[in-house]
Amino acid sequence: MHMSDALLSPAVGGTFWAISGGLIAWSVKKTALDQDGRKTALMGVLGAFVFAAQMINFTIPGTGSSGHLGGGLLLTVLLGPWRAFIALASVLVIQCLFFADGGVLALGCNIFNLAFFPAFVAYPFLYRTIAGNPLSSGRLGPASVIAATAGLLMGACSVVIQTTASGISALPFGTFLLFMLPIHLAIGIVEGLVTWAVVAFTAKAEPSILDMQHDSGKRSALVPAVFVLVALLTGGVLSWFASSYPDGLEWSMAKTSGMEELEGRDAPLHSKLSSIQEKLAFLPDYGFRPSAETAGSQEISATENPVNPGTSISGIAGSIMVLILAGAAGMLIRSSVHRTENAGE
Repeated sequence: MHMSDALLSPAVGGTFWAISGGLIAWSVKKTALDQDGRKTALMGVLGAFVFAAQMINFTIPGTGSSGHLGGGLLLTVLLGPWRAFIALASVLVIQCLFFADGGVLALGCNIFNLAFFPAFVAYPFLYRTIAGNPLSSGRLGPASVIAATAGLLMGACSVVIQTTASGISALPFGTFLLFMLPIHLAIGIVEGLVTWAVVAFTAKAEPSILDMQHDSGKRSALVPAVFVLVALLTGGVLSWFASSYPDGLEWSMAKTSGMEELEGRDAPLHSKLSSIQEKLAFLPDYGFRPSAETAGSQEISATENPVNPGTSISGIAGSIMVLILAGAAGMLIRSSVHRTENAGE
């Protein structure tokens, strides 16, 4: 559900840049006010895990489409809403700037659609209500599936509203919504099941992360190490086998307008941002940029052999970049807390 710039007007794109920027600033402030910085240290690790997980598109049977995890609810359950919003924003920034996944103008919309709804709506009002406090293992499955699905459906609705507000006549509101909701319902159910599995593992391996028992302050490095290892394995190897079908947004656009991608606008801002992204994205679409001479041969070899060095490098490099960016954000927040505490003594 990574929107391209062609789907947005500058006014809508700029508005959501401001909204998402404000939410990031708010999240940083709220995280800094939280005296327990132990979850902040996990932001980079879990952000890297979600980056790698998003590279795995899974086929949705009978539709000719695919989906991938958003990761918003999973991050929120493990990190809390504020840290999760920052971590997922870090994932989307890296994807946009260095892998050309989602437009630069659309970055604010993508952060809002994929991070706001699971972190600030689905988690507090659905997940926590259903899962109970303290967390009930018997309610964990329904809570994960219902909240993850609801968060994704709200994000899908937001995409439709944003394109309508941008005046994209090729994607009329009612028809576009008719295709977006069912396909993202299916994607949301899968995301909920994966979230359930990961949270259940964490609950057994390191229950203090979920506040299921008194935290003595001593935490094993096992769980972070497992997440890093799985991220590298997923991005470097499992990403070879991702579905080649169009994702839920592209599929819905094709069903609505007959085109998986709309032609870009001629507006100067769109052209300028596209030029910037083209210069920064060293692995566009998670692969090497093919030359004119090799483009045809690469397409043939890709169908014969799923092993793609460009995909592997993208998965590993992107995971490490998110680990550094989100981890650095967490370290800066923690250091600001320590400075404030020392100044008050």
